[in-house]
This record gives sequence, C-alpha cells and structure tokens, in this order.
Amino acid sequence: MTTDDGTSSAGGDVHPDNGAAHTGSEPSHSVEIELKFDVDDATPLPDWSGLPGVASVGAAELRELDAVYLDSVDLSLARAGYAVRRRTGGPDEGWHIKGPRGADGGRVELHWPLGPEGGIPDAVAAAVAAFAVAADFSPIARIRNRRTAYALQDAQGGLVAEFVDDHVVATDERAGVERTWREWEFELGPAAPASTESRAALFAAADAAVRAVGGRDAASDSKLARTLGA
Repeated sequence: MTTDDGTSSAGGDVHPDNGAAHTGSEPSHSVEIELKFDVDDATPLPDWSGLPGVASVGAAELRELDAVYLDSVDLSLARAGYAVRRRTGGPDEGWHIKGPRGADGGRVELHWPLGPEGGIPDAVAAAVAAFAVAADFSPIARIRNRRTAYALQDAQGGLVAEFVDDHVVATDERAGVERTWREWEFELGPAAPASTESRAALFAAADAAVRAVGGRDAASDSKLARTLGA
C-alpha cells in the first residue's frame, strides 16, 4: 500500500490546503511508487522468496473495487497529468486525486473519505481548481477491479511492499467501449529500503521474479489511460 508521509516532495503540485478551508479537515497524503506488469489469465503468481528484505508473505486479501473517474470533456485533468476518482471497496475507499509522476516515478495521491453519492466534494474541486473546473466534470471511465493483495513483510512485520493481482473490467464512458485485462502491481510500503541503491535492488529482484513466470511490461502506466485507449 502507499505510504502516508505527510510531505509533498514528489509528484505534482496539488493544493490540499484549499480543500481544508471547505471541509475543515486535511486529506491524507501518500506517494505511490510501484512497478506494473501485464500477465495472462493463466499466469501463476511469482515466488517472492528471493526478494531482499522480505521475510514473509501475508495471506491473500480479496478486494472488490469500483471506481468512477471524472474529467472535463477536453480531458483537462488528464492532459495536466492528474486523475480524480470516487472509489468504493478496499481499505482506502473514498475520493482520490493522483498527480503527475515525479522524477523518482512516484505519484502524489490525496485521499478524502467517501461521503454520500452526489456532487464532487468542495475540497476535491478546490485541490484541482488550477487545472480544471469541477462544474465541468462528468464520468469518463468506470473501472471495476477484483483485486487480491499480498503484504510482503520484513522480519519485524513491517510492510516492505504490497503485491496486487488485478482482474480489471474497464469502461470508457465516452465511447462505450469495455476492456478487460489482468495486471500486477508491486508497490513500495513504509518498510521499503530508503536508499536509492537498495530500492533499485528490490525492484530488480521483483522484476526478475515476475518475468520468471511470464510477466511483461504493462501496456500502459495507468488503468485510466488504458481504459481510454491511450
């Protein structure tokens, strides 16, 4: 899972403080650093026993996720590298804003509670006001994901990384096109190595484990882009 570090050192220039003025509360804040792979339906799970720093793999955790992505007709958010979604299911269900990727490949993600269905919360609208007007937003994609998550833990039980096996059914709401695929994500956790060298070694080992069972580079760097045919 993503790590909540309370900083804004990576990703894009999202402005959560404006949202706090509308809601009286700050969003949670994390930086998502991950690898993504495409796999076939029959591809077996990787063997994580050789990963540096990983002492155990947690039990499978099933999550049924359902996300609706919003943007303007001209995709002003997407063109600026941002995504806004309302997602149900999983431990972090709610409203999310993802920013552009930083130099280290990470994306800043802001998260607010789910709240009632209806309009976009003022805090979310305020956070992206520099790039788009929320009043112009409409659904551009719906992504349903049957996710199985595994915690890769160190000897002390700390989360080194989370591995997720995603079976995706995605609809481009503009074109009425449905796409399905299976992908894997390997995302750094709070107990991931801090140094660039150690982090690179962990990623290299994960990449090797995935390719050993038939994994390959992801067709797109995000589910939303793939849903929209990018």
